[in-house]
Amino acid sequence: MRSSYRPDKPSLLLRAGAFAGLAFMHIPVLIIILYAFTTEERTYQFPPPGLTLRWFSRAFERSDIWQSLTLSLGVAACATIIALILGTLAAFALARAKFPAKDSLTVLFVLPIALPGIVTGIALLSAMKIGGIQPSVFTIVAGHATFCTVIVYNNVVARLRRLPSSWVEASMDLGADGLQTLRYVLLPQVATAFLAGGMLAFALSFDEIIVTIFTAGKERTLPIWFFNELFRPRDRPITNVVAVIVIAVTLIPILLAYYFTRPDDEHETAR
Repeated sequence: MRSSYRPDKPSLLLRAGAFAGLAFMHIPVLIIILYAFTTEERTYQFPPPGLTLRWFSRAFERSDIWQSLTLSLGVAACATIIALILGTLAAFALARAKFPAKDSLTVLFVLPIALPGIVTGIALLSAMKIGGIQPSVFTIVAGHATFCTVIVYNNVVARLRRLPSSWVEASMDLGADGLQTLRYVLLPQVATAFLAGGMLAFALSFDEIIVTIFTAGKERTLPIWFFNELFRPRDRPITNVVAVIVIAVTLIPILLAYYFTRPDDEHETAR
């Protein structure tokens, strides 16, 4: 007698749990988007008494929003470039190298992303005080680069560990030197992981607030602007409008990172 159990078909309870989890995560985001269009200025009524686009025009007219948005984009771009360079170099150095302190060095390298943000922020602030460094855009970029580098490293090193070592040996046997092997064999194989790591690092840096508070000084990135606006109830719809912009800015690199890192069979199905 054959069993009717199908491992490829999830049970009703499992599907209900999955939908409940998705609803718990995404309904608050949908509410923020909805109230970016509400006509009500101070309170949240459901359903909204009316819908309007006037908050978008008012948000675009405010110079403080544009300044914070520009600063956040610039910081995220600089931190991502640094992370791409350092993270990729570290991945190539640690992927297959064997030396006594490798495991300890690997743990230390990924520690900034494992530690709570407030611990990383306090550590960076202490280092700045000891070194006599004043908070500025440079310190924000340096602080963001500490954890963005780990994101790039994790993506690239995971891809390198999946590559057969025989490929490098075959390249050398065919007469290629180290740079040629890197250019024609290794880099094409890690390109998608490289791009995905950079996109995730950009999205993470763009909305980072905990480390930024300790390293920003008088500079105001967009997350710090959000934090300050929470105490101004008259500007809640404008805050929601900026939140919608942030969702759009961060969602695009996350979706692209997912596309570049999904399995090859999913790529073929999409085509």
